[in-house]
Amino acid sequence: MSNPNKNQKKKELTVQQKINRRNFISFASFTVLAGGAYGGWRWLYKSPQEAAGGITAGAHKPLRRALNKTELIFRRVFSNNHLVKTYPKSMAARHIRVNSDIGIEAAKKFDPATWTLNVVKKGGEVLNLSLQEIMALPKTEIIYDFKCVEGWDQISHWGGVKFSDFIKHYQLDDYAKMEYVGMETPDKTYYVGLDMPSAMHPQTLLAYEMNDKLLPLEHGAPLRLIIPVKYGIKNLKRIGNMTFSNTRPRDYWAEAGYDYYSGL
Repeated sequence: MSNPNKNQKKKELTVQQKINRRNFISFASFTVLAGGAYGGWRWLYKSPQEAAGGITAGAHKPLRRALNKTELIFRRVFSNNHLVKTYPKSMAARHIRVNSDIGIEAAKKFDPATWTLNVVKKGGEVLNLSLQEIMALPKTEIIYDFKCVEGWDQISHWGGVKFSDFIKHYQLDDYAKMEYVGMETPDKTYYVGLDMPSAMHPQTLLAYEMNDKLLPLEHGAPLRLIIPVKYGIKNLKRIGNMTFSNTRPRDYWAEAGYDYYSGL
């Protein structure tokens, strides 16, 4: 008759065997998870790109759909009563960061005196406005925390005309009833599309001043967009042309796969 205690001792694993077993289980689990992650990445990478409205290229379909869902949430809670926090002038940075020169690469060669804002109206009619005409409208200033999608932010001081005041003064109210406004640089190499509620937000400016002085060339002189309810990628420098539509205008970064709405 065999001794059960003796058999039990034979079945017990040594410390090294237990370590080896645990390592095997950990490695196998890691392999399965890594394989699943790689498979998911391959599926996402090979999924077709999906346009964002009028955008001809952009994020892969699953990501674009996720971004569109996020936009719906932002739109539902958006309100003109929700204002971005403002700060005293003493807190504004003296040296404003220059983060991109897309659309204004030839800034040193640009002559602001030759600039006009071209507002395209129905039937191809174009409203051409000089900086002096725009500066004749009531001036509004804002000091807020400018936020970039790259993760940095900076309190900055801007002055200009409220976009909503601009619309009212030039009797563009019917155009403001449309869903979108598009803006682009004079050379048309940088462009943004904006939902109309965000454009008409009371803190959105057509800015011509920074720190109480006319905009420098590297910051988009003579006129740029300051839209505090959006990330920096929507704050177009050197606005040359403006259009209105009920379909999404093209957008530089949305074409590269970023969020079209880019709301804060």
